[in-house]
Amino acid sequence: MTDKTMTADEAVAGLAGGMTLGIGGWGSRRKPMSLVRAVLRSGIDDLTLVSYGGPDVGMLVAAGRVRKLVTPFVTLDSVPLEPHYRAARERGAFELTEVDEGMFMWGLHAAANRLPFLPVRAGIGSDVMRVNPGLRTVTSPYDDGETFVAMPALRLDAALVHVNRADRLGNGQYLGPDPYFDDLFCEAADAAYVSCERIVDTAELTKAAAPQSLLVKRLNVTGVVEAPGGAHFTSCAPEYERDEEFQRLYATTSWTEFSERFLAGDEQAYRSAVRNWQEEREGQEGQG
Repeated sequence: MTDKTMTADEAVAGLAGGMTLGIGGWGSRRKPMSLVRAVLRSGIDDLTLVSYGGPDVGMLVAAGRVRKLVTPFVTLDSVPLEPHYRAARERGAFELTEVDEGMFMWGLHAAANRLPFLPVRAGIGSDVMRVNPGLRTVTSPYDDGETFVAMPALRLDAALVHVNRADRLGNGQYLGPDPYFDDLFCEAADAAYVSCERIVDTAELTKAAAPQSLLVKRLNVTGVVEAPGGAHFTSCAPEYERDEEFQRLYATTSWTEFSERFLAGDEQAYRSAVRNWQEEREGQEGQG
């Protein structure tokens, strides 16, 4: 049994340029944003990014850290299309592989099970095959003779996920309504770093929630980072909802201005900058 606790910067120190990096969560929900900000501070670039995309993708492509993106979508949920992602895509800043959500999930399943691909019906008869000419099909060897897409494994060098609680050994627990495939990201990766709202003793994990909520298993985890509010500005139910006001600020501010104002320092500086913005906004509302 090993204590795997570390800081966000120590976790990111295990990454390197050119890696294939998977990021858990879904759109603007339970994204490991404190770890994403650590990646931005690190200067790591030339990444192949694999994500059900949200602001994690928007920030990393806006900062020029991504060479290739593999995704089924990039959204802020209440803002349908992530604007910083859109701007980077329109200027051709990275290579894009866009697949169906089901195909993406089976790519993670294939990698988690150390298979080169898995057959999937999703994609057949759609433009997914046209825009991804490298995809292949396979024919069932049984009497049905059905044709499937051979979705290649989405093998990851490293994965970043955020959960509600974890212990020091790497067991991670979600308490919200949806696991968002974070377990598959960890299982598909050579190294996985889990941030959490709170680190607790192992025995505490099952006192208030069922064993099925222990989404992430310690055998798949390299490091654990305690990061209260670490998914901000995305949601982390039931701890907190998405910070819609801050997300709107992010979506309507140029990347240069946003990064200079909120991402120029360490995590403490980010939180301080957010508090200052909140106080300014409250003051303006009071004057109005």
